[in-house]
Amino acid sequence: MSDVFKALADPTRRAIVDELTDRDGQTLFELCGRLTMKHQINSSRQAISQHLELLESAGLVVVRREGRYKFHHLDTGPLRDIVERWLSPRTKET
Repeated sequence: MSDVFKALADPTRRAIVDELTDRDGQTLFELCGRLTMKHQINSSRQAISQHLELLESAGLVVVRREGRYKFHHLDTGPLRDIVERWLSPRTKET
Protein backbone atom coordinates (compact mmCIF):
# COMPACT_ATOMS: atom_id res chain seq x y z
CA MET A 1 0.00 0.00 0.00
CA SER A 2 2.91 2.37 0.61
CA ASP A 3 3.79 2.13 -3.11
CA VAL A 4 0.35 3.47 -3.95
CA PHE A 5 0.75 6.44 -1.61
CA LYS A 6 4.21 7.15 -3.01
CA ALA A 7 2.88 6.97 -6.56
CA LEU A 8 0.00 9.34 -5.81
CA ALA A 9 2.18 11.81 -3.87
CA ASP A 10 3.35 13.44 -7.11
CA PRO A 11 0.96 15.91 -8.83
CA THR A 12 2.01 14.79 -12.32
CA ARG A 13 1.20 11.18 -11.51
CA ARG A 14 -2.17 12.24 -10.07
CA ALA A 15 -2.85 14.08 -13.34
CA ILE A 16 -1.97 10.92 -15.28
CA VAL A 17 -4.42 8.93 -13.15
CA ASP A 18 -7.06 11.64 -13.78
CA GLU A 19 -6.48 11.36 -17.53
CA LEU A 20 -6.72 7.58 -17.49
CA THR A 21 -9.92 7.89 -15.47
CA ASP A 22 -11.37 10.19 -18.15
CA ARG A 23 -10.14 8.08 -21.07
CA ASP A 24 -8.60 4.70 -20.37
CA GLY A 25 -6.19 2.95 -22.73
CA GLN A 26 -4.04 5.85 -23.91
CA THR A 27 -0.61 5.74 -25.50
CA LEU A 28 2.30 7.76 -24.16
CA PHE A 29 1.87 10.23 -27.04
CA GLU A 30 -1.83 10.74 -26.23
CA LEU A 31 -1.15 11.18 -22.52
CA CYS A 32 1.59 13.75 -23.15
CA GLY A 33 -0.75 15.77 -25.36
CA ARG A 34 -3.61 15.72 -22.88
CA LEU A 35 -1.32 16.58 -19.94
CA THR A 36 0.00 19.57 -21.86
CA MET A 37 -3.42 20.82 -23.00
CA LYS A 38 -5.51 20.17 -19.89
CA HIS A 39 -2.99 20.43 -17.06
CA GLN A 40 -0.22 22.65 -18.50
CA ILE A 41 2.30 19.90 -17.71
CA ASN A 42 5.11 20.24 -20.24
CA SER A 43 7.27 17.32 -19.17
CA SER A 44 9.23 15.33 -21.73
CA ARG A 45 7.92 12.02 -23.01
CA GLN A 46 10.77 10.33 -21.15
CA ALA A 47 9.70 11.95 -17.86
CA ILE A 48 6.05 10.93 -18.38
CA SER A 49 7.22 7.42 -19.26
CA GLN A 50 9.10 7.23 -15.95
CA HIS A 51 5.98 8.39 -14.08
CA LEU A 52 3.98 5.68 -15.86
CA GLU A 53 6.55 3.05 -14.84
CA LEU A 54 6.23 4.07 -11.20
CA LEU A 55 2.42 3.93 -11.44
CA GLU A 56 2.73 0.50 -13.05
CA SER A 57 5.04 -0.77 -10.30
CA ALA A 58 2.48 0.42 -7.72
CA GLY A 59 -0.21 -1.60 -9.52
CA LEU A 60 -2.20 1.46 -10.61
CA VAL A 61 -1.43 1.17 -14.33
CA VAL A 62 -1.48 -1.91 -16.53
CA VAL A 63 0.22 -1.83 -19.93
CA ARG A 64 -1.15 -3.64 -22.97
CA ARG A 65 1.03 -3.96 -26.05
CA GLU A 66 -0.54 -3.97 -29.48
CA GLY A 67 1.98 -4.03 -32.29
CA ARG A 68 4.43 -1.23 -31.65
CA TYR A 69 2.05 0.66 -29.37
CA LYS A 70 1.69 0.48 -25.61
CA PHE A 71 -1.71 1.30 -24.16
CA HIS A 72 -1.94 2.34 -20.52
CA HIS A 73 -4.97 1.30 -18.49
CA LEU A 74 -5.93 2.32 -14.97
CA ASP A 75 -6.29 -0.45 -12.39
CA THR A 76 -8.35 0.80 -9.46
CA GLY A 77 -7.79 -2.34 -7.37
CA PRO A 78 -5.10 -0.77 -5.18
CA LEU A 79 -7.36 2.24 -4.58
CA ARG A 80 -10.18 -0.07 -3.48
CA ASP A 81 -7.84 -1.59 -0.91
CA ILE A 82 -7.32 1.88 0.59
CA VAL A 83 -11.05 2.60 0.65
CA GLU A 84 -11.80 -0.74 2.25
CA ARG A 85 -9.16 -0.19 4.89
CA TRP A 86 -10.32 3.23 6.10
CA LEU A 87 -13.76 3.96 4.72
CA SER A 88 -15.55 0.66 5.12
CA PRO A 89 -17.87 0.38 8.11
CA ARG A 90 -16.24 -1.55 10.91
CA THR A 91 -17.91 -3.53 13.60
CA LYS A 92 -17.46 -2.19 17.09
CA GLU A 93 -15.14 -4.21 19.24
CA THR A 94 -16.48 -4.98 22.69
